[in-house]
Amino acid sequence: MDLNTLRYAKGSRKKSRRIGRGLGSGRGGTAARGHKGQKSRSGGSIPAWFEGGQMPLQRRVPKRGFRNIFRKEYQIVNVSELEARIDAKTVTPETLLEAGLIRKKDVPVKILGEGELKKAMEISAHKFSKSALEKIEKAGGKATQL
Repeated sequence: MDLNTLRYAKGSRKKSRRIGRGLGSGRGGTAARGHKGQKSRSGGSIPAWFEGGQMPLQRRVPKRGFRNIFRKEYQIVNVSELEARIDAKTVTPETLLEAGLIRKKDVPVKILGEGELKKAMEISAHKFSKSALEKIEKAGGKATQL
């Protein structure tokens, strides 16, 4: 096999149609664009979101409120839940996950002060409310922020 004998596979190449090259070509005249109208003109392209002058969707849909893109989501655990479900002296997000008090390991945990705490525990979490800190220290425990 030599370079001068190489050929394209049959049917792999399609002959291009030359548009707007006279009436004899079969694609002359309007050059396959039809008669008149925005799409027949040069530069007459319409954006995909254009709705023909109808009020666009992004303007029709009602808009309310404000969405803070910097918001941090926390998994909330109350002091009363710690009292009821956990017997260990040290509490970490891993022990909370095992006890079923939180669902995800990678989302930060916040301890809130709802309820009573009588056991002394060393609690490690990402955030604590003021009332939770008071109740933990009052019970003889320790709060460590991660």
